[in-house]
Amino acid sequence: MQKSRLWILAVLISLTTFAVAQNAGMQAGAKKPLSPPAQATLTFADGGTVTIDYSQPSMRNRKIYGGLVPFDQVWRTGANAATSLKTTVDLNIGGTNVPKGSYTIYTLPGQSSWQLIINKQTGQWGTEYDQKQDLARIPMKVAQRSAGLETFTISFEESGGNAGVMKLEWENTIASVDVKEAK
Repeated sequence: MQKSRLWILAVLISLTTFAVAQNAGMQAGAKKPLSPPAQATLTFADGGTVTIDYSQPSMRNRKIYGGLVPFDQVWRTGANAATSLKTTVDLNIGGTNVPKGSYTIYTLPGQSSWQLIINKQTGQWGTEYDQKQDLARIPMKVAQRSAGLETFTISFEESGGNAGVMKLEWENTIASVDVKEAK
């Protein structure tokens, strides 16, 4: 009886060790996600912040705007989960007041014009869009890049003190909008 208990214990220890080793090996050889998480942050002179969390899809030899991302349809503005915007201060984005808090951003890309959509719903998957939750639709400036950009990128360019420019760049397109702290 004692020997069988020792034998069972030895088998359990061996199986546990094997499972841990397999898991470690799978994690070590794990591939980078196709659309890894990324973050863009703007910090104002007084310490207030705007943070955008999103996932970065890549072109991978695909036509993006007017193809993978159709014109004149709401786009999740990235990949995977919905792109979030969190602000610790009241903002003015492209002339529209946005109270401090958490939001989801979407965009409405067009051939010659874009809109940034600030949506009050948060925590959803990127394709779960509810237009009734829109806080605002804000016109964006659109320009062409001189060279294509493989990976979708959101960034902030500081423009002094309590202001900046939010840029969405991918393929040959730059869509931008002014962001400043509302006083």
